[in-house]
Amino acid sequence: MDADFSHNPNELKYKIKYAILLLLCLLSVITKKHIAEDFNNGMEYFNSFGGNPVSCEVGQAVLDIIKQEELQKNAHETGTYLLDGLKDIQNKYNIIGDVRGRGLFIGIELIKNYDKMVPAPDEAELVVNQMRQKGVLISSDGPDHNVLKIKPPLVFNRNNADYFLESFEAVMLENDFKV
Repeated sequence: MDADFSHNPNELKYKIKYAILLLLCLLSVITKKHIAEDFNNGMEYFNSFGGNPVSCEVGQAVLDIIKQEELQKNAHETGTYLLDGLKDIQNKYNIIGDVRGRGLFIGIELIKNYDKMVPAPDEAELVVNQMRQKGVLISSDGPDHNVLKIKPPLVFNRNNADYFLESFEAVMLENDFKV
């Protein structure tokens, strides 16, 4: 699901910033004071990229883009739309035990027996591979590997969500996972 830059007069600038993001790492750690104090033990940490001005500039550019393009709002609105669509699909297929998430980070729990909530890891793997064949990348996770994990990029939009929902329901139907 590529970002669509066609609406943006600064298309090249944004493409370059997104490309640079793929090449540079930027990390921030937020923790409680008592945890941080455990690292103040006389040993010094050195990183040749720590505080790198190029990485910091890229990080600031990313934050600017997130704000300018209202990507947090998009994640909330598109994620709610996607979650609602998945819950509608859940009502049609008994293999879906739970649908949960926030924003664009969503999990779909697959189960073999709705009453006993028996995990369905083989079916999850099948769905992951069939979605990939439709051009949609998801993964499975959880202690039983039966939770489909959806975590698209922030530029994921309602059209992308519609394609996901159509593809996901097609996979459910192809495998006869109906109630």
